[in-house]
Amino acid sequence: MKTSSTHVLRLLRWMLPSALAVISFFAMAQPGALPRITLQAGMQLIHAEVASTPGDRETGLMFRRELSGNHGMLFIFERDQPVCMWMKNTLIPLSVAFIDNQGGITNIADMQPQTLDSHCANQNVRFALEMPLGWFAKRGIKPGFKLRGQPFGTAPAH
Repeated sequence: MKTSSTHVLRLLRWMLPSALAVISFFAMAQPGALPRITLQAGMQLIHAEVASTPGDRETGLMFRRELSGNHGMLFIFERDQPVCMWMKNTLIPLSVAFIDNQGGITNIADMQPQTLDSHCANQNVRFALEMPLGWFAKRGIKPGFKLRGQPFGTAPAH
């Protein structure tokens, strides 16, 4: 008996750190781990998680299996800069709007899951908003459209 319990303890010591690392990784990739903000696109309210650190921006919506309705992710960069997005380890198709400091959409790109294709802003921007694929098109939101919300210096209308 001593031998089998020793093997079990060794196995647990070996497995426990790995199991905790996997649990922590998936917990970080779950919705709710990031701050949330409400933005407005015309009559639509957008409920966006905010990715404002390099690590949060790099992870983005990776490993998510769904993104429903008016939910998305707003990427905030430190300054106006060239911005490109990709879909590494992202399981759901997305549309991304690149946004200037005043909330104006400069361009929109549709992105397919699990690709390394670059989708870039056509000018320097400070924000990018990822939504479910086709979200912007279904609502008639095109380049030049202005979003409202605290990051752009405007409040959503109530």
